[in-house]
Amino acid sequence: MNNRQLFLSHLAQTTDFPLMIEIEKAEGVFLYGPNGERYLDLISGIGVSNVGHRHPKVLAAIHAQLEKYLHLMVYGEYVQQPQAQLAQALVHTLPEPLDNVYLVNSGSEAVEGALKLAKRYTNRREILTCENAYHGSSHGALSVGGNEQFKRAYRPLVPGIRQIAYGNKDHLEDITTDTAAIILETIQGEAGVQVAEIGYFQALRKKCNETGTLLILDEIQAGFGRTGTFWAFEDFGIQPDILVCAKGMGGGMPIGSFISSREIMSVLKNNPLLGHITTFGGHPVSAAASLATIQVIQDEALVAGVREKANLFKKLLVHPKITGIRNKGLMMALSFDSFEVLKPIIDRCIGNGVITDWFLFCDNAMRIAPPLTISRKEIEFACSKILQSIES
Repeated sequence: MNNRQLFLSHLAQTTDFPLMIEIEKAEGVFLYGPNGERYLDLISGIGVSNVGHRHPKVLAAIHAQLEKYLHLMVYGEYVQQPQAQLAQALVHTLPEPLDNVYLVNSGSEAVEGALKLAKRYTNRREILTCENAYHGSSHGALSVGGNEQFKRAYRPLVPGIRQIAYGNKDHLEDITTDTAAIILETIQGEAGVQVAEIGYFQALRKKCNETGTLLILDEIQAGFGRTGTFWAFEDFGIQPDILVCAKGMGGGMPIGSFISSREIMSVLKNNPLLGHITTFGGHPVSAAASLATIQVIQDEALVAGVREKANLFKKLLVHPKITGIRNKGLMMALSFDSFEVLKPIIDRCIGNGVITDWFLFCDNAMRIAPPLTISRKEIEFACSKILQSIES
């Protein structure tokens, strides 16, 4: 059996129509098939490869750690250099008092930890979330997601969760002294790159302060330079009580974290002891890759180029069938009239060597989220292929 047959026979499937693109190698912004096919990855493996595929400095960090040790012990017991140095590097990107990092394996796990932390610290049970939010697919993360289509088959879910509309100031009145936390994506990703006004975020922060509610910001997609600042919340004049990140954090390796203050995070140490546990969280190889990723973003000044590159996409992607472009930096949604118009365009893009897709809760918009390392020439190539695919 060849690899495609093995894939279909023995790997659990999530749709009846997987892309079935076989990849043999990846480097920079390109993926390569076994027969010489080349694809420009315009979605970064869904927001993961912010520094490109197999960045040399990330590979070097991985190789160096492989020579030392792999997994040693469940999280939080042994002093491991990759974890400690990564935590310090993360804290240095953040304002006070966000100085405590809990490392996990993925975004969903980071959300789960953040929800537990909020309930434990406030001793409250109500969680608010936003319509059309996406926070992951595990049970608790799904519970705070905002799309019923993805939730109904798995009910009953976690109780005590209410939804409000993202970006609507009037709905902030639903935050009360009974609310442990409100969790929201700083930039709504799967809703098709929805960006609330700065006044909304400032009113949100004020309401949380007044009620003693913790503000959890999910920057699993938006963090690590994607929006033109290292963290998306920097553009809105606020800061969270708990920050959740993953995806672009690992340079292609699986890792996530939830970050808070020492005061808040300390409640996980007692009543009960070991209030949150992970075996592989902060795996030393992933932690080493993540530290290298942060250093690459900073050393190569990748954030500084994000807005200029986004503007080039917006300048080049002009066509009567494109009904609009929403973006925050290189987190972009290219709108069309319908999914029926968009889907064949995406298929032709892939055939023309450019990988893109749509959004879970916005199926009339094309996702554009390339590695931050993408060059002007590569942007011009990608846009020409998109326009060619629209015309075909």
